[in-house]
Amino acid sequence: MMNGMNMNKMLKQVKKMQKQMGEEQAELNKQEFMGAAPDDMVKVTFTGDRKMVDMQINHEVIDPEDPDMLSDLVLAAVNDALAKIDEATQSTLGKYTNGMPGM
Repeated sequence: MMNGMNMNKMLKQVKKMQKQMGEEQAELNKQEFMGAAPDDMVKVTFTGDRKMVDMQINHEVIDPEDPDMLSDLVLAAVNDALAKIDEATQSTLGKYTNGMPGM
């Protein structure tokens, strides 16, 4: 019977932790993260759940003769924003997964 009581206590703790994780994930998803290419020529904004909500392109980089440059700048800005989301996610939710196998 003693093991059953310990199991119930552990299950309550797991449920509490799951609720906290869900709340923190929801808050993270509401946040906005801006990524920028060098010299801020392209800026993008994502929500924490990785949805792009804005993109600003400096008119100076729109060169019909060199579309690859604009493409590279967009990629740099997007990757910068996604890296910031990853960092914030690890900082916020990593405390729940650190030390867990497979995480």
